[in-house]
Amino acid sequence: MEDRIFDAQRRYDDLSVQLADLSIHADPKRLREVSREHSRLSAIVEAAARLRRAREELEGAQAMLADAAGDPEMAEMARAEADHLTVEVRRLEGELKLLLIPRDPLDDRDAVVEVRAGTGGDEAALFAGELFRMYSRFADRQGWKLEVLSVSEGTAGGYKEAVFIVRGGHAYGDLRYESGVHRVQRVPATETQGRIHTSAATVAVLPEAEEVDVQINPNELKIDVYRSSGPGGQSVNTTDSAVRITHLPTGLVVTCQDEKSQHKNKDKAMGVLRSRLLDMRIAEQESARARDRKSQVGTGDRSAKIRTYNYPQSRVTDHRIGFTTHALQQFLDGAIDEVIENLKLASQEEREDRAA
Repeated sequence: MEDRIFDAQRRYDDLSVQLADLSIHADPKRLREVSREHSRLSAIVEAAARLRRAREELEGAQAMLADAAGDPEMAEMARAEADHLTVEVRRLEGELKLLLIPRDPLDDRDAVVEVRAGTGGDEAALFAGELFRMYSRFADRQGWKLEVLSVSEGTAGGYKEAVFIVRGGHAYGDLRYESGVHRVQRVPATETQGRIHTSAATVAVLPEAEEVDVQINPNELKIDVYRSSGPGGQSVNTTDSAVRITHLPTGLVVTCQDEKSQHKNKDKAMGVLRSRLLDMRIAEQESARARDRKSQVGTGDRSAKIRTYNYPQSRVTDHRIGFTTHALQQFLDGAIDEVIENLKLASQEEREDRAA
């Protein structure tokens, strides 16, 4: 770990020099790349500094304990301080270990998230709405910005589909493990005999693509405009501002009606289309790798059931890593940090096993 910290510090110092050079601001793409990496490494440098200070303080407390053999009161204070610092050092070591996980270059991108109701009718739409709320709360906790692109409401509430962008540091790197089938087990409000029903929603998390990532031929696009509509089919705008883009070679269809400007909706829809095309390329690469290994976390298979939310037992279980918590309501309120950290560590262990 010390070698990785040293390398991170050296790279951070090099990037700091680059950012201080005004010439880099003439190249927006390069500036964005350097800024992203600099921001990521700054978290490592700061965590390493906190760990170093905690270790020094622990050594001081242990020395004080050794010197206080004849003073029970002083020894008790030193022992309490040493115990506290031992726990803090372990916590900081775990935090730093997580930060040092080699990152995919796409991890620092913003994330395009698509939540869709699956099997279960109205209950599935309600659950999809709760997942949307969960990710909204998680984004708030992280200080990220959530930008809705399009929603399709269910007849009894919730969402048949919700597409949104999460903007913030390493949003895709944190949310990428949410892709897959999320299953809910509970008694619906309409159930008169108290039977537990099972419904599902699917989540797809895509890295926001930049124009340099995916080249799209305008001749391969079919673009339709129409009037935005709200719940119950009511008209939202009086102009044809909503946009539907069909990518003819793949059959991908993207719609956006969030903005009142047709031009802005088209730009957002093109952004989502680029992200879906980039994601298709990534999924093909991951599937090819998955044929050669047994993977717990990221095989590129979006049809895999990854998590169950059991209301009667107030339980959430992530099936990929055997993670279970009985704080279901807190989880749905956006407290998903712990499972994400465990998924990151499991993914890193897989990579290290393959490299061994």
